[in-house]
Amino acid sequence: MSFIQELADELARDVLAAQPELGDDRFYEQVGRVLMAASPTLQEAYMTSIRIRLAEARGRDFLVKALKARRDGTNAPAAPRDTSAH
Repeated sequence: MSFIQELADELARDVLAAQPELGDDRFYEQVGRVLMAASPTLQEAYMTSIRIRLAEARGRDFLVKALKARRDGTNAPAAPRDTSAH
């Protein structure tokens, strides 16, 4: 991982961890605008890290819910419809 990617990912992790305390689940967008004004390269790497971390959290939440449903004998959550075949 490059220096820029490491910085961006560390900031993304810290921002996502701080959002609940700040009470703003889109605070990462404000940080992105600050970065864009200073360094578009860092902002791009940061937003990539944000998207990856948010996607991983959604995937993990889906896994936890599916396992809980299986163990409880209830219906598993439905995955989003695959729209890539169009």
